[in-house]
Amino acid sequence: MFQRSWLKVSCFTACIGFISSVATAGEVQVLSAVVKGQSIQDADVTWQRAGENSVRVKTNAQGKADTAQLVDDLNTTMLIEKEGYSTLVVKCPCEGFTYALSPEMPNLDGLRVVLTWGSSPSDLDSHLVFPGNHVYFSQKQGDQTHLDVDDTSSYGPETITVVKKKQGERYVYMVRDFSNGNRNESTALSASNARVDVYIGKTHIRSYKVRNDVRANSWVVFGIDGEGAFHDINQYLSLVKNKDINSHLAGVLAADSFESHSLVTNAMIAQAKRLNTAGEKAYQEKDYLAAMYYFQDAVNLNPDFSQAYSNLGVTYPKLDRRAEALWANRKAIELASGNRADRIKAGSYYNIGRIYEASSEWQSALDNFESALRLREHSAYQSGIERMKEKLHIQ
Repeated sequence: MFQRSWLKVSCFTACIGFISSVATAGEVQVLSAVVKGQSIQDADVTWQRAGENSVRVKTNAQGKADTAQLVDDLNTTMLIEKEGYSTLVVKCPCEGFTYALSPEMPNLDGLRVVLTWGSSPSDLDSHLVFPGNHVYFSQKQGDQTHLDVDDTSSYGPETITVVKKKQGERYVYMVRDFSNGNRNESTALSASNARVDVYIGKTHIRSYKVRNDVRANSWVVFGIDGEGAFHDINQYLSLVKNKDINSHLAGVLAADSFESHSLVTNAMIAQAKRLNTAGEKAYQEKDYLAAMYYFQDAVNLNPDFSQAYSNLGVTYPKLDRRAEALWANRKAIELASGNRADRIKAGSYYNIGRIYEASSEWQSALDNFESALRLREHSAYQSGIERMKEKLHIQ
């Protein structure tokens, strides 16, 4: 439930943008991110302003909440909470908009990608490719992956769920402006206010916002490597024909590494460091929820901030968020460098092994304990291997 310390969290990245203007003035509406048009009843909607008491209401049978008590400006933060769903944190103005809640995901290796945008263009499409699979509006089912919602009339949500990511395989996610698919120099995507939100477990872990200064009808947003680490790509280009789309995505998937086109300024790096410091202070005070949001904001500002990922790796377990801890540890492995790289990687592999062990996924636990031992000798790693071999009846 809501804690006042959340107000300390920067909404630069924790905020989720509106997905529709179906709601009228004087209300907000809450829908499911995975069932088209399904209203969410009895969600707690809380508005907070620094130094003031919070205002809380519940959504009705239509998923609507009355905003009569809302001071609807940039100084107000809105939270939408419901048991079984990831919490939504939004920077107002909020009145008159509709928001999507993502159900929590039970699988350690699952993820959900939610695309939302404004009134124009009418049709943005999500594309997810991985070996032998291309999930989008014409192919809604893939291997352990499906397009939950396909929206063609503005706003979204358009949602792809990966039930279980395939170990050792790479994934690439792209947004394409279908409405302007035959235009090379279109600015409609750039002006769409599109954003992509990624969920793992019970947590909204990453946000990507479309740039407002590009001419393109396609946006390659991120990739996931074979180890499960996320890589920001943020490439903008125009792809007119289906064969061009398929060829480009196949090339990104097959490349030796994911090339980042993200713009990370010195000011963003400095702000990320400040947020990380604030998160460490909150962690020391045992305010783990606030610490989590600080660290997440830090990595959204600077996607290569290894210390923030390491901090998330120890914070998520405090909140019983094991799938999220897997994600953070995998990114920490990918970013590890310098004299302590092997030690950092080994420790992260061990953490991952322990998470799988706690979930009775013995083979995955064994694989990660063995990866840890290959990098560094440690009795804990050897003990983990022995425990898993006993579980798997391996001599």
